[in-house]
Amino acid sequence: MEKTFQTKLDPVTFEVLKNSFSNLVDQMAEQILRTCYSFVIYNRDFSNALCDAQGNTIMQGSQDIAVHVGTLHFTAKAVLEDFKDDIHPGDVFLINDPYRGGTHFNDVRVLRPVFYDGKMIAIMQSCGHWADMGGSVPGSFDVSSKDHYGEGVLIPPTRVWHKGEYLADVANLMVTNMRVPEERLGDLRAQAEATKVSEQELLRLVGKYGIDTVLTAFDEVQDYVENLAKAKLRNLPDGTWETVDYIDMDPEVGDGLIPINVKMTIEGEEIYYDLEGTHDAIRCFLNASFGSSYSGLYAGTKTLFPDIPLNSGFYRVIKANLPEGSVVNARWPVAVTGFCSGPYEKIMNACFELWSHVMPERALACSFNLEYLLIGGQDKRGKEDSFFMWYDWMAGGHGGRIDRDGANAISPVFGIGLSVQPCEGQERLTPVVTSKHEIITDSGGPGEYRGGCGIEKGGTLTSVHDSVISVCCDRSRSVPFGLFGGLPSYPHGTSLKTANGDDRFLGAFFSGVTIKAGDSFTRPSAGGGGLGDPLKRDPEKVLHDVINRYVSIERAKKDYGVVINEVNAELDQYTIDYAATQEMRQYIRNHRKQWLQEDIHYIGELFRKGEIDQLDLIRQYGVLVDLTTGEVLEKSTQQFRETLQKRAVAYWD
Repeated sequence: MEKTFQTKLDPVTFEVLKNSFSNLVDQMAEQILRTCYSFVIYNRDFSNALCDAQGNTIMQGSQDIAVHVGTLHFTAKAVLEDFKDDIHPGDVFLINDPYRGGTHFNDVRVLRPVFYDGKMIAIMQSCGHWADMGGSVPGSFDVSSKDHYGEGVLIPPTRVWHKGEYLADVANLMVTNMRVPEERLGDLRAQAEATKVSEQELLRLVGKYGIDTVLTAFDEVQDYVENLAKAKLRNLPDGTWETVDYIDMDPEVGDGLIPINVKMTIEGEEIYYDLEGTHDAIRCFLNASFGSSYSGLYAGTKTLFPDIPLNSGFYRVIKANLPEGSVVNARWPVAVTGFCSGPYEKIMNACFELWSHVMPERALACSFNLEYLLIGGQDKRGKEDSFFMWYDWMAGGHGGRIDRDGANAISPVFGIGLSVQPCEGQERLTPVVTSKHEIITDSGGPGEYRGGCGIEKGGTLTSVHDSVISVCCDRSRSVPFGLFGGLPSYPHGTSLKTANGDDRFLGAFFSGVTIKAGDSFTRPSAGGGGLGDPLKRDPEKVLHDVINRYVSIERAKKDYGVVINEVNAELDQYTIDYAATQEMRQYIRNHRKQWLQEDIHYIGELFRKGEIDQLDLIRQYGVLVDLTTGEVLEKSTQQFRETLQKRAVAYWD
């Protein structure tokens, strides 16, 4: 018989307060949405938390960004560590230090200690992504940065309100080193007011239920989550599972995927993650500090346990070894702003894969990679030039699941609460016109259950001057993978077409590329990896995908072995040739393992001649090339083929 959770509070009071804490944090979110200055924050790149007096997370918001929530207890503890007894009613603190448990410099946390009867009882915390923190490029995402000095202002635990008095000189010292400082101050005030709203609500609860009852509820809400998690683990087998995911490259090295090893051990009521063997920190900004890597483990695990709330009680059952100096535990002053596109989502997807073996009923293949595009410069549409920031992220496809296809055109696993930014709002605020925003045919990884499709978004610069474009992404080489026989999806990358007609492929991450009025760009997001052998997919489902433009007729044949004839495309009339399909599927079964052994340089030559396309390279032959030159990447291809052998070939008949 399972242990039951016993509370000191009566069950009704416990449930009321547990849900009141959640409502309290959501009130912070509503306040921010109505008062923030940044379009980025307005589209929900923020999170909030109620922490206890020791800095432990008691409750998060219902739509918060996963990576923030998993780090807010670290930054609360950093403030407590630095200020100790020098904390007073009316104080408000700032911190964005990724080396003290934060994520990257753009994620600025505002913390308000809450006092009752002269004693600190809680900390309200609001984390918002500020669109610029200074540094060498607009938006503060500089791929070439080797250390934090090129990435923007680092804020250690810093007091900005002292006993209720606003310290304008301190705030101004920080924001004058950032682009559009008045916007930064507006977001600071919005976050600070949000913590004030939640402070008032907490004190209302204290007044209604009593301080002892509320403090008891703080402890018991965490204990409740810990008990739920342990109960789940007791019903799972003990054992160890291991996998590896990759960052595309170290740009100073070139060829060679950057491994992130994740070994998971379940023992009794505890989960232990060991990332030993992960690559050393690389010479660009695609590194992560310990806080964001822990958060990746928390969020990756929590995804498989959707019925368990997330707070510090959940964190108690997870232990980890993050090798110091590696890409998952970079130390000051190593650049870490690109952690979100680098190690973070790799850790999450590695967790999905590991737990898919433990709980196959919730299996999930790899999802697309978070992508940020930033354009900054002078907006010449008005009478006076003003600095603008066009800051955008993409939707994409999630991995195929054990009994259904992956979700199409959805927010990244980094933060499901993120909104897709409305093009109309972007166009009103910035001199960039969206020219395309549509689902990409064939972008979902083939499988018995197809990966969700990605999208392609394009834009054109209008009245701009002295402007640059930057992109933070990955998985142009470490393409989102399939599971249990499924195939990879589609590579990321951005292309730029200048006003005079020149085309340039810029890759998945770059910084500070000059752009002018009339220039246009386009960038795809990947789909999710497929789950299960594509040759086992119901041909009727493939036909349905063709009708919906998720899969082309050509790739229905190549990837699924389903031969479809077009009758009338305008009327969505197609037929399946079942005899030809049976023959094609047998042909693929007889040859697909051999295709993955073909000479990689011969295959590369076929690609350069145009005899095969990019998806043939990836899905059929497992060959990676430099998409700017067409040259075969020998080491990366070897690593990529090894993953295909493990995740796909091992499950084929």
